[in-house]
Amino acid sequence: MQKTHTSIWDNCLKIIKDNVSSQSFRTWFEPIKPVKLDGVVLTIEVPSQFFYEWIEEHYISLLRKTIRHELGKEGRLEYSILMENSHDNSKPYTVNLPGRSSDNLKNPSVSIPASINTAIRNPFIIPGLKKINIESQLNPNYTFENFIEGDCNRLARSAGYAIANKPGGTSFNPLLIYSAVGLGKTHLAHAIGIEIKNRFPNKTVLYVSSDKFINQFTDSIRNNNHNDFVHFYQMIDALIIDDIQFFAGKERTQDVFFHIFNHLHQTGKQLVLTSDKAPVDLQGMEQRLLSRFKWGLSADLQVPDLETRIAILKKKMYGDGIELPDEIVEYIAYSITNNIRDLEGALISILAQASLNKKSITIELTRQMIDKFVKNTSHEISIDYIQKVVCDYFNLPIDLIKSKTRKREVVQARQIAMFFAKSFTKSSLSVIGMHCGGKDHATVLHACRTVNNLMDTDKKFRASVVELEKKINVHSK
Repeated sequence: MQKTHTSIWDNCLKIIKDNVSSQSFRTWFEPIKPVKLDGVVLTIEVPSQFFYEWIEEHYISLLRKTIRHELGKEGRLEYSILMENSHDNSKPYTVNLPGRSSDNLKNPSVSIPASINTAIRNPFIIPGLKKINIESQLNPNYTFENFIEGDCNRLARSAGYAIANKPGGTSFNPLLIYSAVGLGKTHLAHAIGIEIKNRFPNKTVLYVSSDKFINQFTDSIRNNNHNDFVHFYQMIDALIIDDIQFFAGKERTQDVFFHIFNHLHQTGKQLVLTSDKAPVDLQGMEQRLLSRFKWGLSADLQVPDLETRIAILKKKMYGDGIELPDEIVEYIAYSITNNIRDLEGALISILAQASLNKKSITIELTRQMIDKFVKNTSHEISIDYIQKVVCDYFNLPIDLIKSKTRKREVVQARQIAMFFAKSFTKSSLSVIGMHCGGKDHATVLHACRTVNNLMDTDKKFRASVVELEKKINVHSK
């Protein structure tokens, strides 16, 4: 059977998938498209220059091995970078790059055609207004050092850091960070601004919430200084606007922001935006704005996994000079799963309760405070917590339940965890399976049937399940 660029890349992906995490695979390899096969040279298309640099920096060894496995020792990889920053309707152009998978090639250069846009000169000067007088409005506590990296936020954080090193000079312009409430998008936006200020003290950085922008614009109309408002924002080198979803339905605000956006983008200034939804889900926004949001990168922040939640708590404790036993930190991390703000709030509540009542922080006090805390928040037991309870009961390391081992005691514990996850959470069968070693939904269904059958036929097994249910219920009430 003749090899094609598609079949070669499909085979490479099978190898890569076994050697990277599922999150990394989705982020860095699923967007890649095979373009052509020329002898022993495979060309793949990547979405951006940053994407190419990240792949080459972090996965070059893996790529080299897979390419040579498929194409022999002379096999090479070339990149085609899709440039999507042009503002007209012409086709995006492509840049072909030889990868560093060739042993003789070091640090390939990238030749990018010059921008097709010319800078628009600002014909207005605002009397008495100087750039040096513009305060950034950034929160000094929201830094990259305080922003814990995990699979849930790696793409957005990496893009943000790249922007801070070269504001206005990357393909991430604008950068739109979106997520549900409490997952760190405002923190990351501030961190980008602070890092730009640290690296480029002469650049004017401004953070503004969307409601403040709207109020300022309304005031400018009322006070008849609309031009001053526009030209003030056109002076900014890095503009960060938080919660742009609140522009929805406000046509005049969107219109003025459209012109500010165009001017800043065309003059090489950086835009960072945050939203609670992806651009495709934003309702009440003009299409011309939505299309511009897609010129750069839209990156989401997902719910942090257990390890990231523990790291966030430990970072918070370290910053506040606090020490707590690992079992207490882990209990909090297992209990609060969907919101970083709630996670830190729970820690503060426990510390405050212990301090005010002059009590030592024990696991019992922690449990009581968490129970009160989650009653005031829409809380759902997590799959992670269920797995911990099950593993503690059977005295198994939690890593085993997520592994592919077929040992009888591990398989049974895994099936029980799946059974309770289906009963106590709203997670889909696919999500439950993913948390239990990458199993599919059919495996989860089979596990639930097996547990039900064993409960009907094995009294000892039934007693264990009933006892485990009580332990999980203690947490849920």
